Amino acid sequence: MNEVEKIKEKLAQKLLKEAMPKVKMPNKPVKVSDDEFDEFVSKYPVVVVDCWAPWCGPCRMISPIIDELAKEMAGKVVFAKLNVDENPKVAMRFRIMSIPTLLLFKEGKLVDRLVGALPADMLKDWIMRYL
Repeated sequence: MNEVEKIKEKLAQKLLKEAMPKVKMPNKPVKVSDDEFDEFVSKYPVVVVDCWAPWCGPCRMISPIIDELAKEMAGKVVFAKLNVDENPKVAMRFRIMSIPTLLLFKEGKLVDRLVGALPADMLKDWIMRYL
């Protein structure tokens, strides 16, 4: 592919993206379940899913960080919360063995995961790599 074809391809992708209808992106984490999980992660360009449980101390520790990042990164990233106790199908499918686990989806495909509670700046840096 020569340089002109590469430029044409990039321009075509940009125009296609601009022509697509804009989906309203939430500015706070959205609770998801086994039933709507696939539809949800496919609906937005970049989705971070917080796999958690109410009894998990580290999960409760990063919850306010996830809330803050959802506000700060609104329009770029959508955050979801998946209670692994209530949604075992998704937890088993993605082999969630430890929580908190963050799953990062881009265009509906799992591209990365992070296990454990990390500070806000490290979580943000991890997400920014995929924007």
